Amino acid sequence: MAHAHESNTKRIWIVFGLLSVITTVEVALGIIKPDFLFRGHLLSTSLLNWIFIILTLVKAYYIMWAFMHLEGEKASLRWSVVAPLVFLILYLCFIVLVEGDYIYEVFKNGHLKWIF
Repeated sequence: MAHAHESNTKRIWIVFGLLSVITTVEVALGIIKPDFLFRGHLLSTSLLNWIFIILTLVKAYYIMWAFMHLEGEKASLRWSVVAPLVFLILYLCFIVLVEGDYIYEVFKNGHLKWIF
């Protein structure tokens, strides 16, 4: 029984360490904002934003994997939980980025003035 508790404690520390490293990388990139990532664009948004989106998806997947105990389930159940969430998050990112870029272009090139 103590062995199971020991492995769970080790697993919790591994998950904590991995999520802390990913979060530290995100915060460091947000503070430093490397110019080549900030100025480089892919699909109408900066590479830095894409890195944030990808790292956030990795953290969300790992949280579901570890804390929802999906690693012990069958692949079909894992995919039935993970796939809709990944799809919806990517769809939300797409909508926000496309609409935000459109609004920016309208204010930048149009006759309307910035009101904020």
